[in-house]
Amino acid sequence: MSDSTYPLKLPLSIKRAAERLAKEDGVSLNQWIASAVAQKVGVAETAAEFFKKRAGKATGAGLMKFLRATPNVAPDPGDERR
Repeated sequence: MSDSTYPLKLPLSIKRAAERLAKEDGVSLNQWIASAVAQKVGVAETAAEFFKKRAGKATGAGLMKFLRATPNVAPDPGDERR
């Protein structure tokens, strides 16, 4: 694994919170931030893959076909647009 540097500017309140959490975890601020970024990357990539698989071969055209097939009726009471 190669390391790289990145000058990170954080609002002071976020930096202080991150420092506090890093201290509670017994790690350096750098380790804590690297772990937080890794978690966020993992979540974002997992979510993107989930939605890609969930969509399958769906297309915008297929969605429009589905929406055009819905009945044109008034909404149930309480479901009106506000």
